[in-house]
Amino acid sequence: MGINFLTSLAKRTIIQHSKRSFISKNSISRIWTDSNSCTNNFKTTTVPTTPSSFSSLFILRKSYSSASSKTQVGFLGWYLGALESRPIITKSVSSAIIYAAADLTSQMITMSPSDSLDIIRTLRMAGFGLLILGTAQHYWFNFVGRVLPNRDIVSTLKKLLMGQLAFGPVINSVFFSFNAALQGENGEEIAARLKRDLLPTMMNGLMYWPFCDFLTYKVIPVHLQPLANSAFAYAWSIYLTYVASLKKAVAV
Repeated sequence: MGINFLTSLAKRTIIQHSKRSFISKNSISRIWTDSNSCTNNFKTTTVPTTPSSFSSLFILRKSYSSASSKTQVGFLGWYLGALESRPIITKSVSSAIIYAAADLTSQMITMSPSDSLDIIRTLRMAGFGLLILGTAQHYWFNFVGRVLPNRDIVSTLKKLLMGQLAFGPVINSVFFSFNAALQGENGEEIAARLKRDLLPTMMNGLMYWPFCDFLTYKVIPVHLQPLANSAFAYAWSIYLTYVASLKKAVAV
C-alpha cells in the first residue's frame, strides 16, 4: 500500500507541476503579446503621420456623403413605394405640387412690383392637377404602355403621335374649361375662350412637347412616366397658366 501511495503521489506531483509550467508559459506569452500590442498602440498614437490625417478626413467625408446618399435613396424609395401602393393619389399630389409651383413662378415673372400673388389662381391650378391631371396621366400612360409595350423608335413615334393628336388636345381643353368655369364663365364664354386660346396653345406646344414625349416614352418606365410628364409640364405650365389667366374672350 505504501508503494502504491508513493506512486500515486508522484503522479499527482508531476501532473500539478506540468499544469503550473503550462500556466506560466501561457502567462509569459500573454504578457509578451500585451506588451507588444501596447508598444504598437503607443507607436501608433504618439507618432501620427500626415497621411493618416488625410485618411481620417477622407473617412469622415465618405461617411457624410454616404449618409446624404442614404437620405436621397430613402426618399426615392419612399416615393417609389407610394407609387406602387397608391399610384393615383401619389401622381395626383405630384401634379398638384408641380402646377402650383409653375403658377407661382408664372405670377412672379409677369407681376409688377405693386401687385401681390393671386393665391386663388394658384389653388385653381393645383386643383386641376389634383382632381384631373394626375388621374388622367395614370390611365393614359398605362393605356399607351399596354397598346404599344415596345420602346423601339417606331413604337415611340407612334406613342408621340397619339399624345399629340388625342391626349394633348383633350387635356388642354379640359384645363381651359376647368379654370374658366371656376372663374365664373358660362358655356358661351368657355367656348369662346377655347376658340381663341386652344389652337395657338397647341401650335406652340409642337415646339416643346414632341421632344419631351419622345424622351418620356423612350427612356422612362411606365410607372414613372406621369411624374416625368409633370416635370416637363413645369416649364410648359408657366406659359399655360398665364394663358388661362387671360381676360374673358368675347363670345361671337
